[in-house]
Amino acid sequence: MNTKKSEISNNLTDLMDIDKDIHEPARLMILSYLFVLESADFIFLRGQTGLTWGNLSSHITKFTDKGKEAFLNYRAKMKEILG
Repeated sequence: MNTKKSEISNNLTDLMDIDKDIHEPARLMILSYLFVLESADFIFLRGQTGLTWGNLSSHITKFTDKGKEAFLNYRAKMKEILG
């Protein structure tokens, strides 16, 4: 039983290390689309996500500087946490 508690505690601690800018649900949704597509324009992303123009623009601005590498690191970390 203690092993199970320790494992859960470690997973929760690991969650503290994930990139909060990417983990935000709307940004994660945007990046997920961009990851599987070679390119996408603003209108396509707006239609797929259901976000308003201003909301989509704001979220894209938040992670523009981070780039694809940050998303790949995020994916790797989540796979590690989830097993």
